Amino acid sequence: MADVRRMVVLVSGHGSNLQSLMDAAADPSYGAEVVLVASDRPGAYGLERARAAGVETAVVRPVDFPDRAAFDEALTGVVAAARPDVVCLAGFMRILGPRFVRSFPDRIVNTHPSLLPAFRGAHAVRDALAYGVRVTGCTVHLVDEEVDHGPVLMQAPVAVEDGDDEASLHDRIKQEEHRLLPAAVRLVAHGRVRLDGRRARLLAGGPEPAAIPGPAAGPGTAAGPGPAAGPGTAAGPAGSGRRGRAPDREPIDGGTP
Repeated sequence: MADVRRMVVLVSGHGSNLQSLMDAAADPSYGAEVVLVASDRPGAYGLERARAAGVETAVVRPVDFPDRAAFDEALTGVVAAARPDVVCLAGFMRILGPRFVRSFPDRIVNTHPSLLPAFRGAHAVRDALAYGVRVTGCTVHLVDEEVDHGPVLMQAPVAVEDGDDEASLHDRIKQEEHRLLPAAVRLVAHGRVRLDGRRARLLAGGPEPAAIPGPAAGPGTAAGPGPAAGPGTAAGPAGSGRRGRAPDREPIDGGTP
């Protein structure tokens, strides 16, 4: 495919969502490639995944800068130099500053392990278990200047099973993230998302998105009633207008190197 779009992926940890993107991009029909993987942590295993695949890497450590604004400026410069059509946060545990978000408007995609707007913040799986919900899930959304708040692209439910702990539930949520994230990123990269207020609408034409089979919610469970899923959403409601910064997200200033 001649029209190959450019992806930059930001990681902080193991990089399993990064791997799902690189696996999808290995198919020429996907129409996008990962051109840079950047991290705030030099020891992030996601960087090793990228190097093994021959993808350029970069490290931008918050501790190397005097304040959040300086870190944000440096990260913006590194990403902008790669000329991305889409930027994907694949387990990047830093709050992006306004300069970064405004530099890539409606082109930053994040995945979150809950059905937003429920359970925002860094401990979504733990919080869902503590609340006692029967169904949680994952959300792929565009990033705005608030935490876990931007317009929803896709969602999928995941049943909470008897005996689940945080690790087992999170593993099943990740399976849905690995399925939805490449499809959503591809749509954004090819300019097939238009915003109508908070609703993200998908456009016809251009490369067809990868098939997204419906997830199994588990025996005896259902996502429950709610608004009909819009185009490109697997299930679940669109995000609400609830605002405010999630207090548990790892701060940029003074972070672990």
